[in-house]
Amino acid sequence: LRFKIDNLTKPKGSLGTLEELALQVGLIQQTLSPSLKCPQNIIFCADHGIEAEGVSVSPREVTWQQTIHFTQGNGGVNFLCRQHGFQLKVVDAGVDYDLPTDRGIFDQKIRKGTRNFLYEAAMTEEEMHLCIERGAEMTRLCHEEGSNVLSFGEMGIGNTTTSAAVLSVLLDADVEAVTGRGGGITDASFLKKKLVVKTAIDVNQPDKKDVIDVLAKVGGFDIAAMCGAFIGAAATRRPVVIDGYISAVAALCAYKLCPNAVHYFVPSHASFEIGYKLAMDAMGLEPMFLLGMRLGEGSGCPLAFRIVQAATAVMNGMATFAEAEINDDYLEEIRAKD
Repeated sequence: LRFKIDNLTKPKGSLGTLEELALQVGLIQQTLSPSLKCPQNIIFCADHGIEAEGVSVSPREVTWQQTIHFTQGNGGVNFLCRQHGFQLKVVDAGVDYDLPTDRGIFDQKIRKGTRNFLYEAAMTEEEMHLCIERGAEMTRLCHEEGSNVLSFGEMGIGNTTTSAAVLSVLLDADVEAVTGRGGGITDASFLKKKLVVKTAIDVNQPDKKDVIDVLAKVGGFDIAAMCGAFIGAAATRRPVVIDGYISAVAALCAYKLCPNAVHYFVPSHASFEIGYKLAMDAMGLEPMFLLGMRLGEGSGCPLAFRIVQAATAVMNGMATFAEAEINDDYLEEIRAKD
């Protein structure tokens, strides 16, 4: 694979990240001619008990309202998925509402929202394992439908608070370094949000060496299900695109559980949330682009998919020096510049 990429009709390394992406997908698929087909974006929706502490600008009801909105095709991610040929799947991982059964929503509800982890663990260990299993199950379904590239998003009021708590524990990082403003809370609410995260960690005492314990105590159903989905994608040898902050925290959890899974992760955009870079650095990954995005929902993934698609197109369509019968003197000149 590396030999083929280095011998395409270009100076070695001149296509930068596109070359690395082509190599990554080729290695995942074990072929010199990688291809991407039937891309799917899965949105895991769930409510968070910690929302009751006033850590978000939006009320809890927005979670179920937006979940239904996705099924109507009018969300931001809906337009991006349509534009770039993605199928969208909406999963109820734990929304605090009896969602309609005729809207195509995948019912994987654990319970109606996690518990308020300011006072007790967010979920039981059994609920935690169910999240991971059901997240992985969604990737198996996509695999059966012929999809060989996936991405994940989320919807859940309060989930930047949950992500900050999980990330702070896993990386032993100061709460100030991982907690952002989420949907745009006031200064007073922002101070409260950071205090809530600090206090919750003190109350629950999650074990930073045990991802399951951390997720069960201060995690959320959406993050846990995404964690399982990242592992499921890797287990079935498919590249999976990371969206923003919450997606990156879920990917980090998957990486901590299964370190080799990181070879299947493809970053998209650099999230506006401050904890994002710490999560990515911990996995040794760098985002492909910076657009100031912080919508979530997997919105950055269809954009990244087009870049990965371009990388595979180069791999498949560009001639090698030998195929193009490029003059040997020119070839030596190009190689001398490397």
